[in-house]
Amino acid sequence: MSDNTLVGYDRKQLGKGASRQLRREGMIPAVIYGKNESKAVYVEAREFDKKFHRISENTLITIKVGRKKHEVLIKDYQENTLKNYMVHIDFYEVEQGKLLRTNIPIHLEGAAKGVKEGGLLEQTLHEIEVECTPKDIPESFSVDISSLEMGESLHVDSLQVTEGVKILTDLEQTIVTITAPRKEAEEGEEAEAVDAEPEVIGEKSEEEEE
Repeated sequence: MSDNTLVGYDRKQLGKGASRQLRREGMIPAVIYGKNESKAVYVEAREFDKKFHRISENTLITIKVGRKKHEVLIKDYQENTLKNYMVHIDFYEVEQGKLLRTNIPIHLEGAAKGVKEGGLLEQTLHEIEVECTPKDIPESFSVDISSLEMGESLHVDSLQVTEGVKILTDLEQTIVTITAPRKEAEEGEEAEAVDAEPEVIGEKSEEEEE
């Protein structure tokens, strides 16, 4: 069985009481939404945690319920962060060959020149929206920032995409910028203000006029 395949089971009993009982038994209540009617299921928490350390809405998952397979994405989920367990998951069933929209994470690679010189790295965009078929969903986008110097930025239009993937996010939106340290930036602003200050010429005294 592949790493992205889960075994699902039909939920015969619904409601909060039944869901609590499932969680006590080490299961995660879930619902599969999609082209057909919604389907109430549950999956094993141990299997889910083992295969999906980080929940991402761009990971295509196959859920086998009996003899039927459902190709799904994680649409939403509820998690008890204090006790570290999954409360509920909403899966969205996709159709192979049909376009869908999803968000893809952006990973930065390398050490920027500007950072080595004392600059600060500011990543203002951590994911972008794309449109593609399920089989073409990228796992992530990698951005090499090694050559970035102080004051330089990278934008969405610098991302390399494969055929069949269309970026929907504004191409001019900034992903990452290397900025000067705050103190240096303030000193630079003060220096510019002094240079731009107009010269004040005082009025002549009565003696100078005579």
